[in-house]
Amino acid sequence: MSVVLLRAVEDDDLPFFFEWQADEESSRMAAVATRDEKAFAAHWARLRGEPDTTLRTIVADAIVVGNALSWTGADDRMVGYWLGKAYWGRGIASVALRLFLEEERQRPLFATVAEHNAGSRRVLEKAGFRPVSAKLVDDGPELRTFAELRFRLDES
Repeated sequence: MSVVLLRAVEDDDLPFFFEWQADEESSRMAAVATRDEKAFAAHWARLRGEPDTTLRTIVADAIVVGNALSWTGADDRMVGYWLGKAYWGRGIASVALRLFLEEERQRPLFATVAEHNAGSRRVLEKAGFRPVSAKLVDDGPELRTFAELRFRLDES
């Protein structure tokens, strides 16, 4: 098992994050449209400037492998994470989310995941999140309809 830790996001992490979000399979699994470099830079500048957003870089065995974040959505506190495709299926996301939840103490906490992303659903369930709703979404990166599942964590 990898040694996983979280640290503050650094400027040098952003090229990794850009590359991973630009990956077609990753984008499809996350059901998040890719951004070009200018839009990506603006998005991350906005995230980094939001005082209530918590951003962390996920490091495994001294290698940057992903990121985790929490933010206040329209009504609820949300959590998300993204791992580079090369690091999927190794248990890193589960460990990273557990570590992140030790820092992000607000409850309830919510997350959404595309129904077809079984790996991410399992990560949330292992961390104690429970499904609370589902809705059909038709604006995914492939412009198709899919179910977006909403999960809730009441306590760690």
